[in-house]
Amino acid sequence: MFNPTQQEVRQFFCDVSRKARAGEVLAPLEAIAANWISQHPEYDPLLADAEKAQAADYSVERGDSNPFLHLSMHLSIAEQISIDQPAGVRAAFTTLASRLGSEHQAHHVMMEALGEMLWTSQRSGLPPDGAAYVAQLQAKAGR
Repeated sequence: MFNPTQQEVRQFFCDVSRKARAGEVLAPLEAIAANWISQHPEYDPLLADAEKAQAADYSVERGDSNPFLHLSMHLSIAEQISIDQPAGVRAAFTTLASRLGSEHQAHHVMMEALGEMLWTSQRSGLPPDGAAYVAQLQAKAGR
């Protein structure tokens, strides 16, 4: 299992941003990341300065949104959808995107559910409940 450090994640996104701006060839995962970076231009100044990115503090106490967590969740959800894991996540995404009229907004709804599933798992000490996650997405898609 891939388990990068905070510094590695931040460097990855900064490197992808730099490579995309320079028109360099991107690896498949980098291309997916570049797509999500392009949909979040508000992150451009931070991603253009790797030193600033490494030093940034996004603690809960500060109340700041963490752009690296946000982009990482986009990548995670894109992977879930591509392999339909957990089973049913692709159909839930398709329905959500259709209902909302935006794949990006569907990702944001999915982020909330994904975050809740991970929080519940951490609090309970149990593995993440993929079936409950998909059920929550299906419920949101059905509204």
